[in-house]
Amino acid sequence: MKPTRVSTLAVVTVVCAAACWLLLRLVYAHLPPLPWTGVPALLVAAAAEAWLGYDLKGRIAGRRGLKPAVPLFASRMVALAKASSLAAAAIAGIAAGFDLYLAGSLTAAVPRQDALTAAITFAAAVVLACAALYLEYCCRVPDAPDRDPSDDQARAPRS
Repeated sequence: MKPTRVSTLAVVTVVCAAACWLLLRLVYAHLPPLPWTGVPALLVAAAAEAWLGYDLKGRIAGRRGLKPAVPLFASRMVALAKASSLAAAAIAGIAAGFDLYLAGSLTAAVPRQDALTAAITFAAAVVLACAALYLEYCCRVPDAPDRDPSDDQARAPRS
């Protein structure tokens, strides 16, 4: 499994923003005001993933006083990190789509409130994406100090 690339997350965000903007052109007048409750959920998820990353990094490194990381747990955390980084990118794109659509109508109260909620949701989604990328980074196994990197090149298949 390869690490998640920031460029992949950026593409997901842009595509979701464009799709949301197009959809809002058709249905925004029929929607209720945006709920703000997604923001705390995103921030709690980000805090949990950052804490898991910090803890798991210490376990993988063999820090004293910590039990070693179970490999299956680490692989589950990688899957969680990849899924939540993509979900955060999609949520950020939807929030950006709302902000782009509402940028021209900030004089009315409801669109202004929706734009503020979408901007804060966008920021919280970016925080979650960063925490997920950190968790994914922390799941990497460090190179062994006695391992010779030239052995890897000798074993690599030639194309």
